[in-house]
Amino acid sequence: MKIAFQMDPIGDVNINADSSFRLAEEAQARGHELFFYGPDQLAYQEGRITARGHDFTVQRVQGDHALLGPLREVDLAEYDVVWLRQDPPFDMHYITSTHLLDRLKGTTLVVNDPFWVRNYPEKLLVLDFPQLTPPTTIARDLETIKAFKAKHGDIILKPLYGNGGAGVFRLDEKDRNLSSLHELFTGFSREPLIVQKFLPAVSKGDKRVILVDGEAVGAINRVPAEGETRSNMHVGGRPEKIGLTERDREICATIGPLLKEKGQIFVGIDVIGDYLTEINVTSPTGIQELERFDDVNIAGKIWEAIEARRA
Repeated sequence: MKIAFQMDPIGDVNINADSSFRLAEEAQARGHELFFYGPDQLAYQEGRITARGHDFTVQRVQGDHALLGPLREVDLAEYDVVWLRQDPPFDMHYITSTHLLDRLKGTTLVVNDPFWVRNYPEKLLVLDFPQLTPPTTIARDLETIKAFKAKHGDIILKPLYGNGGAGVFRLDEKDRNLSSLHELFTGFSREPLIVQKFLPAVSKGDKRVILVDGEAVGAINRVPAEGETRSNMHVGGRPEKIGLTERDREICATIGPLLKEKGQIFVGIDVIGDYLTEINVTSPTGIQELERFDDVNIAGKIWEAIEARRA
């Protein structure tokens, strides 16, 4: 197949951690042709969805891991699969790219399905499953957030469309910074904030469960660094081997059919203790860590699901 990756600069990735690199590596091993372009190079041109980028091959040599061909323009309708893999922020630039990729429907399989990526961002899709999630409020209004904090005491405050642990604050019962943080966030962004009851179980880790076409295939545990609330590996979280619990399987059985129906082939959910906190569909990670811990080919499972859909 002909495969195009829409992603952040491939030359900057960590080849031992980046899931997009691993997906490209597995695709290459399966005989597929690869093309790379950045989201800024995606365009609509008189009825065609085009991209300017490079044919490429990959190898496990950090710093020399992506061998790019000459810059050229392609018609993405001529590709079998397009991977939507750039990282958030989930802003209007990101949303516009999903609208453009939507126009490939019927000719090219876009993974994950851009219509539902746009309508199911990570911190909003969980609202469909209140029985699985901790107490949650989404608001821009300070008094609403204050009322939530008064009720629950110890809370987590974060940007609704952030990623990688950026801008995540824990405000315990004694904290006096809520108004200042609200002023800070609303001063540079028009987006609401999301507030959740703090889950003490996060000290034991924030589990990333990976689902392929709606089925759980494994999990890794991300343990916060000492003195840190956030467990994201971007900010020093440590990955650990861990299995799936009955509660994890219950959560996946509840959300899996919807993810499969809506074309969300590669999804990473976040579970703290017994609670689902996020459903990551925009650019989930964790493939390489899971493959090393469990000695399984997760990238292969993802490509099998894609190849089956194309067939």
